[in-house]
Amino acid sequence: MDFDKEVDARGLNCPLPILRAKKALAEMLPGQVVRVMATDPGSVKDFQAFTKQTGNELLRQSETQDKAFEFFIKRK
Repeated sequence: MDFDKEVDARGLNCPLPILRAKKALAEMLPGQVVRVMATDPGSVKDFQAFTKQTGNELLRQSETQDKAFEFFIKRK
């Protein structure tokens, strides 16, 4: 999937992956996509709640082979 910006939050625990993603989204234009990589298992529910609360769109989430979580979020 194409993306405009990437945030590497691997090794960081809640709430840092959300805060890094929020900062990146604030710097982006509507419709642009950020890819977030995280290793915190709680980030799965955190990003679902975050996108629901902020109106941004969670386009896709998946788990990579190296036990990281990948999120693609489209700015509202």
